[in-house]
This record gives sequence, structure tokens and C-alpha cells, in this order.
Amino acid sequence: MTRLRAIGTALFLLAIAGCAREPVRPAPPPAPTTPPVGSGVPHDEPRAKSGNPPFYEVGGHRYVVLPTAVGYVEQGIASWYGPDFHGGRTATGETYDMNAMTGAHPTLPLPTWARVTNLENGRSVVVRLNDRGPFAKGRIIDLSRAAAEQLDMIRMGTARVEVRSLTGTDALVAAAPAGPSTPAPAVLVPVSSEPAPDSATGAAPVVAGPAYYAQAGAFASRANAELLAERLRGAGIAGVSVIESTVDGRTLFRVRAGPVSGFPEFDALIERMRAAGADGARLAL
Repeated sequence: MTRLRAIGTALFLLAIAGCAREPVRPAPPPAPTTPPVGSGVPHDEPRAKSGNPPFYEVGGHRYVVLPTAVGYVEQGIASWYGPDFHGGRTATGETYDMNAMTGAHPTLPLPTWARVTNLENGRSVVVRLNDRGPFAKGRIIDLSRAAAEQLDMIRMGTARVEVRSLTGTDALVAAAPAGPSTPAPAVLVPVSSEPAPDSATGAAPVVAGPAYYAQAGAFASRANAELLAERLRGAGIAGVSVIESTVDGRTLFRVRAGPVSGFPEFDALIERMRAAGADGARLAL
């Protein structure tokens, strides 16, 4: 009896000690008052202030941002990005959350809502594109981890998908499950093309192309900006001007030239500006 009493006492003391070591759990955090990026009902949004230059270059390849997402359908390989980028900034300036339904696209305007369908298993998700990429050959979209899980492509890492933009009335019905459908051909908006001859006269109609400006430099001093502008004018470069702007409360004087239409003209302008001493000449945003 004494032995049993001693064992019972020991077990009681161990239980007390265990309770004493158990940390006090904090109260759960309050529910977020704003939905995470990529949640909600798809809808048309204005272009973000960042992430939408006329074009940009990565790895020696030039990517042209499309003027609209309307009617865009594309098929190709999807990949996904997760923990290594979680908490970083996206092209639009938002915080990347791998648990939100978002994605990255090289050319669609940001943000754009899109339906992504895994052509290998028929699964479909709606994502909000707010980032740029992927830049690997043959890949057309980079999905968040959450979106990749929904499409069952985490294990393989990639999947063949269809990307369909959701705009206007398409966005209103985007929440409805997508059934099997015949893949549509890709609808790509060309940057420029040869205009078709006019049927009556045989002459090509005049079509306004994109206009690009090249920036030679930005200065806190107008006098320094004017010196560079005069040097460029002396080199025979036309359309040189000094533009005053305010960035983060600071006044800057930007030296730019243009406009020019098309990439050949733009590239030639950049080369002339660099030859005149503007080594940092680039696209003016």
C-alpha cells in the first residue's frame, strides 16, 4: 500500500511539473480586415503605376507590355515560385504572398485577372497577375504556391496550361467552375505590323505607332541638366528637352530626346546618346 501511495504521489507531482512547463499560448491574432492580394471577385482594374513600362529587357530579351488584356488566350508551360520569394516585392509594388492566388506574366498589363487551366488534368483556378516573369524559355506564367497546389503541379514543378484573361463580362462569371473546353488559339496583340493596302487605292493607310522617349540622365541641378542637353543637341540629336519632375519630394531635371516610333529608331537614338557621353541612356518612363 505504501509503494502504491508513493507511485501515485510521484505521478501527481510529475503531472504538476508538466503543467508548470506548458507555456501559456497567446490569444489568436484578430482576423485580417483586408483580404490578401489575389483574393476577391475578378474585376477590371486600372494599370498599376509600376510594372507597366512600354517594354523592358531581361537576359538580353526584350518584352513588350501589351496595351490591353482583352481577348488574350495563350497555351504553354506554367511554373511556380514560393518560399524564396515570399514577402518580397512584386512588379506592382505589392508584397508577394505565396499563399494568395496570384501569378506573374511577362507581357500582360498589371494587374490582370486570368483563368489558368491545367490541360493535363482539367483543373482550373482564377489568379490575379501582379508580377513579371517567368523568363525561362517556353514558360508563359509563374504561379503562386497556392495556385500551383490547386492545379496539382507542385510535385512536377511545371504543367502545360491555358491562360485566359478575364475582362469585362468574362470577369463577372469568372468564379463559375470551368468545364472541359476546346483550347482556343492564342490571341497575341502585335507591337507593330505592316498595314494592309487600302482596297480602293492600293495605298497603305497611316497607322499611328508607339512613341518612345529616351532619357539621357536626371539631375538635381537644372544647370547640369542643361549642359547635357546642349551636348546632345551639339551631337545632332533632335527633340532634346529638359523635363522637371518631383520624385519622393525631390525636384529632378530629366534630359530626354524623342519621340521616335519603333524599336530600330529607339535603339539608334540610344546609341547616338551614348556616343555623345550619355552612358546611362535608357527608356524614359
